[in-house]
Order: sequence, then C-alpha cells, then structure tokens
Amino acid sequence: MNKVKSLNRKDLLGLKDLSVDEIKLILRTARSMKEVAARPIPKVPTLLGKHIITFFFEASTRTRTSFNMAAKILSANITNVAVSSSSVVKGENLIDTIKNLEVMGVDAIIMRHSMAGAPHLAAKNSKVVVINAGDGFNEHPTQGLLDIFTMKEKKGSVRGKKVLIVGDISHSRVARSNIWGLTKLGAKVVVVGPPTMIPEGIEKMGARVSYDFDKEIVDADFINMLRIQMERQGKGLFPSIEEYAQLYGLNAERMKKAKPDVVVMHPGPINRGVEITSEIADGLNNVILEQVTNGVAVRAALLFLLLGGKNSD
Repeated sequence: MNKVKSLNRKDLLGLKDLSVDEIKLILRTARSMKEVAARPIPKVPTLLGKHIITFFFEASTRTRTSFNMAAKILSANITNVAVSSSSVVKGENLIDTIKNLEVMGVDAIIMRHSMAGAPHLAAKNSKVVVINAGDGFNEHPTQGLLDIFTMKEKKGSVRGKKVLIVGDISHSRVARSNIWGLTKLGAKVVVVGPPTMIPEGIEKMGARVSYDFDKEIVDADFINMLRIQMERQGKGLFPSIEEYAQLYGLNAERMKKAKPDVVVMHPGPINRGVEITSEIADGLNNVILEQVTNGVAVRAALLFLLLGGKNSD
C-alpha cells in the first residue's frame, strides 16, 4: 500500500476526523522533526515567511511554548495573542476576531478555547489554517498525537497494546483524542475512574470502561494518568481527595502489580500526591518529560504538513 505524503485538509481539528494513513504520516514526519530539533542549530528554512498566531483563551505552558519552538525551528514568524489584551474583552465575537487576523496576512491560527467546537467555528469561517490546541471537553489532538508518538518510540507499535487512561475522563479532551487515535491504530484502550467521572457512551468511541484500577493494571502496557480538572467540574464527584488517591492514584504499592516494562505517562500539569505520587512521576517507568520533548516534534510536523511542507517519505 502506498503511503500518503500530504494531509488533504486545511485544518487539524481532531483525531476523530483523521484517517489511519494521516495519523501515520504525521508520526513519520514527527520523527524527522525530532532529528532536526536535536541538531546543534535546530533550524530549517521550510516555513520562512509564514506567519502564525497562537490565540489561547485558556492558560497553557507546554502546548503554547512547544508550538512557539516548533514554528521557530521551521523559521516561521509567530505571534502570541493574549485574550486579556485583545478586543475579545471589548465584546468582539470570535468570527470577527478571526477575520481581522486573517486579513493581516496570517497563515495559521493555533487556538485553545474553553468552548467545545470553537476552533471548528473559526476554521469554517476562515481561509487560513486552524489548529485545535484544545477545545473544552472535546479534543486535544496534538496531545493525543504526541502521546501516541511516545508510545511508538517505547514499544515500536501500539497495535494490540493495552492502554489504560485513568482519572477524570468526563472532563478530559486528552482522553478523547487518545481514544480516537489509539483505537484507529489497533490499541486496546481501557478507561478507568470513578463512575461519576466516566461519561455516558464513551464505549461507542471504542474504549472499554472499568472501575477497578488494581485489576486492569496487571497486564497494561501503558498507563496514562489524568489530573482531576477541578476548574471544569462541579463539586461532589468523589468523597475526598484522599479517597480518590487511594482508589485511582498511581503509587508504589499499586505499581508492584504492573508489568516491569509498563510505561507511565501524564499530559501535565501533574497534581502530585493525587493522581500520581512523586516517586512514580520521577521514577524509571515514566516518560512524562519525553512526552514534552516529543510535543515540539509533533507540532513542528503539523505546521510543516499544513503550511506547505513537502514530505518525501
């Protein structure tokens, strides 16, 4: 079968819409970008003259910074627009804001928004490339891609591998992008958490639901821990932080039940002592900082593919 060599789409809005071949293309391209990023002078002229804007309605450390670094590796110009200092605070609606940015000569807008579907609305009403950097409870496609990239680096393939996604599934856009991408590539995905944090119908996405972390950890190949997103949820979803940590936290005692080569992941930021202890977060099985490194490569790959780069792989 011939490999696809380009993304036949204007935007990157979610892994739900990507084909298996498109996901594989992005991951192949990310391998090349990781090699570029590791050079003594990590810079190529691929996107020289392109203008990119990050437009984040929510706070971000890893995602915004890695997009900035990815753009600079490719020699693109990048501008960070702070919502607090934009005309949004004066009542300008999203479409008007996007259209004004477009006519300034912008080539791509990287958007994070608290409302699910906001990047889709922007993409529909703009001729420029729109990349979803996280929208509400919907998706975080670049995080899903970098997670899969990291998994493939560690075990060669995700096909047939058991991946546990543990924690606040209901409020996690990371979980949804992981499920869409991993199941398309043949992984066995199990979501684990309190019943109050498992959304109804999640099985339709291809994941199996479990409430027993101790049972599922025994034969897991990957464990992707999620933080409790207090800022997105109401109260009363679990009795106490202590009880949550006891039942669904990853600690040294629980890790004794796992396979020796299990890979521990976390999209960050970490709530140490809640979903994961420092002993495990900083331990030999974790690849948490490698995920951050790989985020630059994956985001560079997407900018390359969506803004006119030619892939000869």
